[in-house]
Amino acid sequence: MNRYLVTCAVLALAACAPKPAEQAKTEPAGTAAAAAPADPLSEGITVPANTAPAGTYAIDKAHTNLSFRVSHLGFSHYTSDFDKVDGKLQFDPANPSAMTVEATIDPKSLDLNSPPAGFHEQLLSKTWLDAAAFPTITFKSTKVEVTGPKTANVTGDLTLHGVTKPVTLAATFNGGYAANAFDGARIGFSANGVLKRSEFGVATGLPAPGTNFGVSDNVAFTIETEFSNGGPVKGATPG
Repeated sequence: MNRYLVTCAVLALAACAPKPAEQAKTEPAGTAAAAAPADPLSEGITVPANTAPAGTYAIDKAHTNLSFRVSHLGFSHYTSDFDKVDGKLQFDPANPSAMTVEATIDPKSLDLNSPPAGFHEQLLSKTWLDAAAFPTITFKSTKVEVTGPKTANVTGDLTLHGVTKPVTLAATFNGGYAANAFDGARIGFSANGVLKRSEFGVATGLPAPGTNFGVSDNVAFTIETEFSNGGPVKGATPG
């Protein structure tokens, strides 16, 4: 029974990919994403005004993380990650509502906590994610709604397990700087959202109504990412 529940938990997590998430149309507006909390890591730090120019930026894979969590029996929030995330952003600081972002996630990069032998392969099989039939999870933005000086709701189409539905990310712009002698222009964002895994065809292990015995339908996810418009200048050293 324990292994069955863990299997359900990980599958639920795997279903939460990108990614970036607006709830299905049946859910009340505003439940898809919550405003980012105050960041204790930034206490005492003054962030300068953005100096990064408009243009096309690529995800910095070394500084990007997509984590997700579900309620397991109501006892804990089981948390895991996808390790392979790629994407690009059309950045326009003068007109944020015109910005667009696309991302892809490799479901085979599901990173599990101490999985038993064969467990990872089982979750990627037809019984679960069917990664052979659906080798990528994608997100493509369709609207950016500015909500504050550095915040916006980014709505887009999420395709997961062969199902495409709109989702919304509550995104925060963490700043950016222009290219310098040893690095290209760089920008950073944090984002979070919630989706229902059952709406993407992954409904195994849902708790019976009124109970916590199982794995929650709601899957919360968090994205920390940086984008760059170019790498370091060859031969340059910080100085």
